[in-house]
Amino acid sequence: MTEVNDRDRAVFEAGIKLGALYHQFVGTPISIETVDDLSRTIEQSVILQPYVRSVSVSIDREMVGKKLNPRYKYCELEGRMLNVSLQIRYKNTIASAELAHDEELDYPLMSVKKIEEM
Repeated sequence: MTEVNDRDRAVFEAGIKLGALYHQFVGTPISIETVDDLSRTIEQSVILQPYVRSVSVSIDREMVGKKLNPRYKYCELEGRMLNVSLQIRYKNTIASAELAHDEELDYPLMSVKKIEEM
């Protein structure tokens, strides 16, 4: 049996953070006026978690604008609207990961972008 190393743990933590963020916030009511507030709220929520070194969240305003209910002026946050980058530091390993809409797959895809061992 292979031992779980620091690199494995850093990548695991990155995946857990992105998955939790996705499932916690998708479906949240949003309007053009609340895009920035929701982006900052998501960042502030994620940064509290263990091993998070940095997190950046942007929500696609154009997609929000296209989805707004004309009567009530809001829609629900969809995964395809999110663009999230984060860095996890576990001991001497930094894992950089992201959540972004993949146009070809038409899917909000989570991926590991870089792993650095210090």
